[in-house]
Amino acid sequence: MHPFCISNNKVRVPRIIYGTAWKKSDTQRLVHLAMRNGFRGIDTACQPKHYDEAGVGAGIAAGLNPGLTRADLYLQTKFTSLSGQDPNRIPYDPKAPLPHQVSQSVAVSLKNLQTNYLDCVLLHSPMPTMTQNLAVWRALETLVDTGLIRQLGISNCYRLEDLKGLNDAVRIKPAVVQNRFYADTNYDFDIRAYCDQHQIIYQSFWTLSANPQLLANKAMIALASTHNRTPAQILFRYLTQIGVVPLTGTKSEIHMRDDLSIFDFELDNEERSAIEELL
Repeated sequence: MHPFCISNNKVRVPRIIYGTAWKKSDTQRLVHLAMRNGFRGIDTACQPKHYDEAGVGAGIAAGLNPGLTRADLYLQTKFTSLSGQDPNRIPYDPKAPLPHQVSQSVAVSLKNLQTNYLDCVLLHSPMPTMTQNLAVWRALETLVDTGLIRQLGISNCYRLEDLKGLNDAVRIKPAVVQNRFYADTNYDFDIRAYCDQHQIIYQSFWTLSANPQLLANKAMIALASTHNRTPAQILFRYLTQIGVVPLTGTKSEIHMRDDLSIFDFELDNEERSAIEELL
């Protein structure tokens, strides 16, 4: 059984998602492997600099069968503005107005992922101004209206006022915030609280790589030993129990299985408090 949560837009979102950044030519194989091991959520971006989105689509196509259809999957991609693109590989017309860049980017994602709809599209990072944020968002809302996208979100949004400003101004509210989860931002304590209040799903990335000190902490190691798990599994399980959806980009099949098996055990209140203290 693959656990899901339901977003504020009534979309089923898996409680752990496979991330596909920096996989290059290995993308297709790894996505297929992740699906074969039980991942049902895949995160990518229309950003050739860091993602092989067509490789993600090929991996998904290879993994689908009569028992596993497109409807069983949660596919999430991103609109990446010009500042985040490799100038030599921009997936849309850089001279087009912002709304056209957005619709072109989404069309490329649909083609890359070999699907006729996307479960979620994130604005990859806030734009330099709120006016530009809203121009992108309104273009995405139009695509939600046509059925090409089911819900919207934003990533790399570390200022609560940016999230509030967006949430207050838009017709289709953000369903997802996807941020790097690390000490430098105080683990997004305020943003996570705001997400909880507004039924926004908070997704964490760099959850393991940015937190070596957390995984090496005595308390984490003790909990891992108690549950016969790894510190990584303890951290992921803690996050899922407090409503965070972690991304994992592991290339190891053993770690894929470890990551998916976190739902086989639970941390009690005392154990969760011990981890809360570390954050």
